[in-house]
Amino acid sequence: MELLKSSKKYQLFINGEWKNSISNQFIEVINPATGNIVGQVASGNIVETKEAIDAACDSFFSWSKETSKARADILMRLYFLLLENEEYLASVITNEMGKPIVQARKEVQTAAEHFRWNAEEARRIYGQTIQSSEKQKRLSIIRQPVGPVAAITPWNFPLSMVARKLAPALASGCTIVLKPAEQTPISAIELFKLAEKAGVPNGVINLVIGNPKEIGDVLLEDKRIRKITFTGSTEVGKLLYKNAAKQVKRVSMELGGHAPMIVFEDCDLESTVNQVVKSKFNNTGQTCVSPNRIYVQQSIKDSFINLFKEQVQSLKMGYGIDENIDVGPVVNQSGLDKVKKHVEDAIQKGATLVVGGTVSDKANHKNGYFYEPTVLDHVDEQMLITNQETFGPVAPIFSFETEDEVVKKANNTDYGLAAYIFTENLSRSVRVSEALEYGMVGINDTVLSQVEGSFGGIKESGIGREGGPGCLEEFLETKWITSTIRD
Repeated sequence: MELLKSSKKYQLFINGEWKNSISNQFIEVINPATGNIVGQVASGNIVETKEAIDAACDSFFSWSKETSKARADILMRLYFLLLENEEYLASVITNEMGKPIVQARKEVQTAAEHFRWNAEEARRIYGQTIQSSEKQKRLSIIRQPVGPVAAITPWNFPLSMVARKLAPALASGCTIVLKPAEQTPISAIELFKLAEKAGVPNGVINLVIGNPKEIGDVLLEDKRIRKITFTGSTEVGKLLYKNAAKQVKRVSMELGGHAPMIVFEDCDLESTVNQVVKSKFNNTGQTCVSPNRIYVQQSIKDSFINLFKEQVQSLKMGYGIDENIDVGPVVNQSGLDKVKKHVEDAIQKGATLVVGGTVSDKANHKNGYFYEPTVLDHVDEQMLITNQETFGPVAPIFSFETEDEVVKKANNTDYGLAAYIFTENLSRSVRVSEALEYGMVGINDTVLSQVEGSFGGIKESGIGREGGPGCLEEFLETKWITSTIRD
């Protein structure tokens, strides 16, 4: 069933009010599985962005001075509201970006957990008192919110990525202007409705949707915005980073990935294949930590491919509102074209097609962006798929002989977000995990994104971390205070 209606119109949220844009223009949100319009969203630009910044700045003083308990209480209310509305929110995610409903429910649960974790952390913003070498001196360090924040989120996790930025900002005492991806804005809109119910004061959170460049330029140019937090492509991240530097704005960025997955001959083969399939085809391969290069030791490669092929062929692809669907569509035509280009290039340059390799021709897929789950063998370093992030349901398999050889190949990229190792050898797991140039490494584990963990990359995969015990650090400034006490 399709719960969103094409006739429904959604508004922007600025200073506690839902409103249309001055231009009265709307963005059509398309279901990538069916081609149907699932809603029309008001398209704001420069005027609305400036209004949102004004509101965030005007409300900053009162919100930043609010007690940590009061802020935590609001976040906890939002946590419960998300869980109460789990089924509806999951259907929104499935309809606007194609994610299978089972995976969409997990995204809602993760989004809720971000609010609970940060509610708990809100009451643990500590300072320090330092003993001075002078009797009359008193020395201390306090932590204060950085100021109004601009957050820009991607389409592939349209609810949890918003939560991952909103929750620590609010917990720290910052106010927010959020620009979600124009492909998937409805999840953010529904979250803001719940935030309103939870008691977030007017002006503390503001939602603008529209032309990314126009909105982004206003956010970057306004000196009152003290921090940019962004999740998206490395290409866009570099532009934001460059422009933020003009004002020395604080930035945190989770950018592109090109994750290697290394399968050693001493792994538990069946368990490894199960995890690799689940990780590779989660969200139709449209995740920044998706394994894009699967390195399998030569001695077990044939056995690995046979098991892998069998499992991939059993995956069910379709409109994700069906409980039995494993793989949905890619998000749009450009995403589909990129997948096709990478596969065609690999085959032309000598890769072997194991399974898949084509746009689905099934009747119930004809209006969507469906690409068959695909496995390629004999992939090498000259192919596009080896050097670019595919963001689709394609698993390229490489072979290797030695540990040193595969570590060198895995590190041969400008990206440094996530990497994976499968081995039963403890010493090897330590050696390789420490040698890999990535911000996150999973050992016999592919679930890296957890609210308790520190999520982020190195090299061109980003700056800063999200989640975990240090989740508020990115939204706090350190102030050093000295005073002289009179006798």
